[in-house]
Amino acid sequence: MDTLLKTHNKLGFFHPIHGFAEKASCLTHIKPYNQELGFGTKKDHLKWRKNGSTKKAGDSVKASSALLALVPETKKENLDFELPKYDPSKGLVVDLAVVGGGPAGLAVAQQVSEAGLSVCSIDPSPKLIFPNNYGVWVDEFEAMDLLDCLDTTWSGAVVFVDDKSTKDLGRPYGRVNRKQLKSKMMQNCIINGVKFHQAKVIKVIHEESKSLLICNDGVTVQAAVVLDATGFSRCLVQYDKPYNPGYQVAYGILAEVEEHPFDVGKMVFMDWRDSHLNKNKELKERNTKIPTFLYAMPFSSDRIFLEETSLVARPGVPIEDIQERMEARLRHLGIKVKSIEEDEHCLIPMGGPLPVVPQRVVGIGGTAGMVHPSTGYMVARTLAAAPIVANAIVRYLGSERSISGNDLAGEVWKDLWPIERRRQREFFCFGMDVLLKLDLHGTRRFFDAFFDLEPRYWHGFLSSRLFLPELLFFGLSLFSHASNASRIEIMAKGTIPLVKMMNNLLQDRE
Repeated sequence: MDTLLKTHNKLGFFHPIHGFAEKASCLTHIKPYNQELGFGTKKDHLKWRKNGSTKKAGDSVKASSALLALVPETKKENLDFELPKYDPSKGLVVDLAVVGGGPAGLAVAQQVSEAGLSVCSIDPSPKLIFPNNYGVWVDEFEAMDLLDCLDTTWSGAVVFVDDKSTKDLGRPYGRVNRKQLKSKMMQNCIINGVKFHQAKVIKVIHEESKSLLICNDGVTVQAAVVLDATGFSRCLVQYDKPYNPGYQVAYGILAEVEEHPFDVGKMVFMDWRDSHLNKNKELKERNTKIPTFLYAMPFSSDRIFLEETSLVARPGVPIEDIQERMEARLRHLGIKVKSIEEDEHCLIPMGGPLPVVPQRVVGIGGTAGMVHPSTGYMVARTLAAAPIVANAIVRYLGSERSISGNDLAGEVWKDLWPIERRRQREFFCFGMDVLLKLDLHGTRRFFDAFFDLEPRYWHGFLSSRLFLPELLFFGLSLFSHASNASRIEIMAKGTIPLVKMMNNLLQDRE
């Protein structure tokens, strides 16, 4: 959901999705979709086959699909202003080199440069507007003084648990204006003196007090600190444990329709109804086993963003399967699509191990394991973490410069992943492990109880604001609100993940 690997149409940037995943709609969550998110490279769209392998999106996509036939050719939109370029002939060692020009990388570059340190941002397409749709809770962007970067807001959200049960969420939700957000961040960087280099980093060589970033154009950038903000590509940050995450997969369209049945004053956070599959036994059986839900942002009576999402599965649900379910849902709802402005494919790795900590390259966002393991949410969480990374870099690269190299990077990693954040993530991974085991009926029961909790609990869980021991009280409250059938299921399917979580918590010490 936001958070987020959303690949926006033919642009291969990975990002998150909704509010639960911060829908980078590949908005969210911005649902989540990521240019931070992408090492800046244009990667071919990936589609998941039934066996979990991938193929290029353009290879074949059900030519018979009337919906997909409406998808337009991708148009890349760039900001229209000049960027101050990095001059390699001067041979200067910059304080910070940021690899990746997504929201997270630009946020850190902006704040480090504001403190008077020299920064170089490296990205193959530095002026490219974020290709993802980001959906966020309004209070999260308000806390970061980014309300001017929302182009649409809704007074609340709604969750359709099934045909009989609906939850009204009184928490305002908004869609990020991608162009405004990028323009604001880039302009602040320019004012602060950030230099830009349009290239791809292919290799990094570390020396005692500096690192050499070798780019594909032959230029070498020297930096005291290297920040990897390339998203899920994990190009520079190192991992030393097997990587076996769950995957959130989604397909979305921004469309003009004849009409739709949704209230334009509220966004649809989750629609778990499956009556649209009653006439397709095979598809309904697949959905019962691994369910998908609809996420929708209605902008008017005839313009709407629609996204069919698999919350988490291992391996990920094939994108063709999700498209088929979406088309069946739209037919059932009487939504006739007249035209499609853009479409989005999302693939968001969730959970898995954290990177090696400490290590010489500092990370942020997807490359640093910051995706919410239970929801796919990342954008607001990452932007909120940018000041932590920036302040640590400024502190240790200040006037005294008491430490450098490995020691400096190690201190920044400690600030980014203190033990309370690691314990929080472990609890979220426990939640993901439970969700992986739930079928449609179990998932419905789970969210029926989840959204009956006090707002401080479900708000805090979705926005990563709860820590141990609050998470323990959250868990107890969720269990008490659950139905008897759900309690039995949680105990049966959650015991092994619970033991795993407790063991990991005991092993992880300061």
